[in-house]
Amino acid sequence: MMDFFIVFASSLLAATVAPFASEVVLTAVLSRQPDAAVLLWALASVGNTLGSVVNWWLGKYLLHYQDRRWFPVKPVQLARAQHWFNRFGVWTLLLGWLPVVGDPLTFIAGVMRVRLALFVTLVFIGKAGRYLTVIWFAERLLL
Repeated sequence: MMDFFIVFASSLLAATVAPFASEVVLTAVLSRQPDAAVLLWALASVGNTLGSVVNWWLGKYLLHYQDRRWFPVKPVQLARAQHWFNRFGVWTLLLGWLPVVGDPLTFIAGVMRVRLALFVTLVFIGKAGRYLTVIWFAERLLL
C-alpha cells in the first residue's frame, strides 16, 4: 500500500516546481509490483495532473502579487510567456509533461484563466501518455 502512495505523491510533487523524477519511482515500484501496472499508471497520471492543477491555481490566484519583490516571475518573462501561449493556444497543454517547459506552461495556463475542466482534460491526456510510455519501456527493458 505504501508503494502506491509513494507513486502518487512523487508524481504530484514532480508536477509542481519541486524538482523530482517520478518516472524513477514509478519504474522502481513497477519492478516490485509488475501486476499493478494499470493502477500505478492511474495513480501516477492523476497525481501528476493534480500537481499541475496546483501550478494552474498558483498562476490564477497569485498573479495579483506580481508587483511584489518576491514574485518568482519577472514582468518581461510573464509577458513573453503570455504572448507564446496566445500564439500557440490551449493545445500546448498536451505538452505539460515536458521537462523544463511543462511546469511554467501549466502556471501560464492559470494566468491566462484557461477553464479548469479543459485544462485538466488536456494535461491529463499528455501526462497519462507519458506514464504509459514509461511503463511500456520499463516492462520491456527492465522487467
